[in-house]
Amino acid sequence: MTDDLFLNPTRATYATVAESYNDFVPPIRDDIEDRALLTAFADLVRDGPVADLGCGTGLVTAFLASLGLDVAGIDLTPEMLAVARRNHPELRFSEGSLLALDLPDGGLAGAVAWYSIIHTPPSSLPVVAAELFRVLRPGGHLQLGFHVGDRRHHRSDGYGHEGFSLDIYWLPVDRVADLMSDAGFEILTKVLRNPGARVPQGRVLARKPE
Repeated sequence: MTDDLFLNPTRATYATVAESYNDFVPPIRDDIEDRALLTAFADLVRDGPVADLGCGTGLVTAFLASLGLDVAGIDLTPEMLAVARRNHPELRFSEGSLLALDLPDGGLAGAVAWYSIIHTPPSSLPVVAAELFRVLRPGGHLQLGFHVGDRRHHRSDGYGHEGFSLDIYWLPVDRVADLMSDAGFEILTKVLRNPGARVPQGRVLARKPE
């Protein structure tokens, strides 16, 4: 599979699970650590527009909006966006890919990619990192969330459905941080959550230098 072809199975999978997705993913307000982390991120980016990249059904977008941010969501899958617009009609959502965002250079004060890099083959992550760097203004902040490990995990069921085909890449926290650093970001924090869990979670907060 060439790198850009991962978009097709990813889009098809999330089209299948869009209506059931929220039944299986808890809201941010139920996770005290991530709520605190995203609230701290919000305090850094209040002076400009923010994008939730790979927003899915808008759970993180809505949480950031509740904190007073000027935030819009972008996602690959029209069916996920339809749920987001239905559940959050007051917010803005549009279709797009992390590989080539339809956003101007340096237009964002902040960007969140919350479990949206996990389906990108590692060889394409430098392209994603470069796009994230491009769309942030100098001094802008990036918050990443992802699965931690060093493997490709293939799924054919989940979110109440089966029969789909989806690759998920688990990456070490330091490798993700290094990818962002190589793109030009300053790394502010690296977090490994639940290291003994079946699927540990990673968080990286980065800043585009002034």
